[in-house]
Parts: sequence; C-alpha cells; structure tokens
Amino acid sequence: MNTIAVILINYNSAKYTINCIKSILEKTSSHLNFEIIVVDNNSEVDDIKLVDTFVKQENISNLKLIKSKINTGFGGGNMIGAQAANSKYLAFVNNDSVFMNDCLSLLLKAMESNENYGVCGPKAYKEDGSILPTLDHYTSLSKEFLGRTLLEKINPQIYPNRKKNYLTHQKGQFVSGSFMMVKSTDFWKVGGFDTNIFLYHEETDLCKRINKLNKHSYLIPEAEFIHYHGASTPKSIAIKTELKLSQLYVIRKHYGYLKFKVLLTFFQFRYFISSLFKPKYWSLFFVLLKGAHLSNSLKQKQISRT
Repeated sequence: MNTIAVILINYNSAKYTINCIKSILEKTSSHLNFEIIVVDNNSEVDDIKLVDTFVKQENISNLKLIKSKINTGFGGGNMIGAQAANSKYLAFVNNDSVFMNDCLSLLLKAMESNENYGVCGPKAYKEDGSILPTLDHYTSLSKEFLGRTLLEKINPQIYPNRKKNYLTHQKGQFVSGSFMMVKSTDFWKVGGFDTNIFLYHEETDLCKRINKLNKHSYLIPEAEFIHYHGASTPKSIAIKTELKLSQLYVIRKHYGYLKFKVLLTFFQFRYFISSLFKPKYWSLFFVLLKGAHLSNSLKQKQISRT
C-alpha cells in the first residue's frame, strides 16, 4: 500500500497536466511512498495523446493513466482515480497546479500529528505571486446575502479571514478543491465525492460530510503551490449555469427545501434583471425559472469520443 495517491484530472489541458506531474516528481521526497494517478475525462484525441506519450516516456512505476470513456466531471473523475488507488491518503490536485515545495510530505506530517485534521490543503498562490485563498466558508444563505467580508467581521472564529497570510495551521469550514488531502478511510466512510455534482462545490459537500465525523478542514501554510486559477475550466455562461446548479443542489441537500427555494427565487429575480441588460444571461435565467434541475447539468450532455 502507498502512503499517498495523488489524483489529477486531465480535460483538454495536457500541458498543465504534464507540468504538474513534473513538479510533483521534482519536489516530493524520494523517501515518500506515493503514486500519481491521472484520469483523463475524455479529452480531444490530440490532447490525450500528449499525456499518454509523456506517461509512456517517463516509464515511472508509480505513474499511471486511466482513460474515461466519458467526461464524468470533477467529482466523478476523482472517484475513478480514488477507486484505482491503494493508499492511506488521497490527495486531489488540480492539474493546473505546480508544487513549490514538498507539499505531500508537509501535509502528511500535519495530518499524522493531528487526529482531528480531516481535510488539509496547502497555501495557494496565483502565478503573479499573490495569495489565492485556500480556506473558504460553506455555501449558505447567509454567505450569499451578507457576503464573506461581513461574515468574517461578525464572527471571525467561525468565518476566518480567507485572504489573510496565515503562518500557522488555520481551521476553516472547507479547503479549496484545487488541492486537498484526506485520509482514505474517512473519504470512503462518508461516500466520497457526490457524483451528482458535475462541477463546483464538490469540496464544500465533501468537507461538510467529513466534518460530521468530528474532523475539520485546515490550511497548512508551510506547504505551498501555485494554482493557475481557472486555466483548466474556461469561463462561459454554461459554466456559470453549472456553478448555480451545483450551489442550489448543495443547499437543498444540506439545508432543506425551504432554503433552496429562497435562494432559487433570489437567483431567478437577480438573473431576470441581469438578462435585461446582458442578454447572454437569458439561458441561465430560463434554467433557474424551470427549477434548476440537475437534468440541465452539463453532465447530461457528455458523449464518448470513441
């Protein structure tokens, strides 16, 4: 059994995936027993060929590539990788990331030393060197209506300042899905990622369920990496629609129908007004008007390229 399995999702972003793998191999201690599992989420032929060629050329025993016949999304792709892993810990890392130091060993040390550390993430930086928040607050009505800044001022114990440059371990409600490590037994105990979610809020949902095991999410600032934020998922109205579908799904799952309905009504009003000035939002508004069903998710529109 390996100590850590690092799971990367590739989707039409081979160059990022290859650079990420290189940084992991370069920065990780040779004494650490780990494996890297790359799950390709049905990329274009030319893209997956680049990853396939790299993996074969490297010929490293602890590096493997799994090709999915369909794009299963972030959670679904990670579940494919997790089921192929044989390790004590699982590290889910966005492929548009580059390790700055031995993140895996540092996260492992923190988690091995603290039994109540359920999910841990390193300090993230943008490519320009500025801090990219690792900690965040659960999606909720209070967060949506009051905003992060006000919540952090009202109750900093529950809502720690996500933009602060922390120098010691800091507990938060959840850590970014761009890089998160979890103990395999905890991951499977809560059922892993909810594959109903295609994109966004998967980490919110996972951390919330692991928190029910009386384990918490922590930033481990001595571990550092660069995240080319959003490079693997270009922005579009379809992606924004997916974000809202996932958010509303998580609200209903964890807080009930009434709060879901309140937020849905708020979004319907907001995007009706937005659509009057920016017609590109009409498609999002109509999805919300129909009830924001997961049948409108991009997950339902995926087809195999083979």
